[in-house]
Amino acid sequence: MPETATPIQLSQIREPSLVEQTIRERIEVNQQKKEIKNADLGHEGDRAFFVVDLGQVYKQHQRWMIELPQVQPYYAVKCNPDPRLIMFLSKLGVGFDCASVDEMKLVLNLTPDPSRIIFSNPCKSDYSIRFAADAGVGIMSFDNLDELEKIKKFYPGAHLLIRIFASDPTALVHLESKYGASLDSTMTLLRRAFALKLKVVGVSFHVGSGAGDVAAIGQAVKDSSLVLEEARSVGFNPHILNVGGGFQDSNFELISNALRTALERQIPNNITIIAEPGRYFARNAYTLACTVIGRRQVCNGLMDMIYQNDGVYAYTTSTSTSFNGFSNLYPTVYICSEATVSDLI
Repeated sequence: MPETATPIQLSQIREPSLVEQTIRERIEVNQQKKEIKNADLGHEGDRAFFVVDLGQVYKQHQRWMIELPQVQPYYAVKCNPDPRLIMFLSKLGVGFDCASVDEMKLVLNLTPDPSRIIFSNPCKSDYSIRFAADAGVGIMSFDNLDELEKIKKFYPGAHLLIRIFASDPTALVHLESKYGASLDSTMTLLRRAFALKLKVVGVSFHVGSGAGDVAAIGQAVKDSSLVLEEARSVGFNPHILNVGGGFQDSNFELISNALRTALERQIPNNITIIAEPGRYFARNAYTLACTVIGRRQVCNGLMDMIYQNDGVYAYTTSTSTSFNGFSNLYPTVYICSEATVSDLI
């Protein structure tokens, strides 16, 4: 588990109101660069950029500690692998949920403590299992028999979480068709793991990204309680429950209350509870500053068409594709005085 958090002074955290000021400062710097004779800015002069407000991350962490103090967060690195964000979360005592070798390498290069990583991908390549073993990443998940055979061959000392089926019909991204063992298969998996002399230390689930159904949370915790008992009956000593991700800024208190209630009713006090928040930490901390590079008047349309220097094949890919469940972007326009369109970046 992650070690005690390093204290961070509130004075180190920038206020959200400074985001606009930071964008304006960047514009002024680039305007000064353009005044240099024969300066060749190349692509740098026409590049969109992010303004990162780590104060938002800090506030979300404080909010988490108030609402879910009994749940240790492991940040889902796949959500946003920005090294600055990872370092900051590390200082707050947050662990890291990795789904690939590259993500594990990134975290280990920044915070070289493998005990702070869980390898949560239930379907892993042989190489990735060997890498986790060599790196000392101890906890990983599984949800099928083939995965158990691979783990036995390449990392028999791993501590395993059996991932079970969970589903929130209101989630923005559904995972139930991709991952999670059904309740009628968990005993078979647990018995096979025991026969292979593997170490099942707990249960995990994920109701889907952008969860909103409190009943789905309650059902997943109830199912987890049953599988924890199954693991005990087989001969394991499970002590971890991973409640996955899906946490949102907009309904965090509602979901947290439902999760707390379910945990208090269904899960013994000696079980360590962990979670995999991703967008919860990253979403509000990043502001993309891009330039309007053109406008086309539409004769028969209600609105003109505006073109910018960033699109679905660049920074906004993960937020604009239907795969990730977030199809709508809501830009904020900042009007900068004494600046032409070409001066904005």
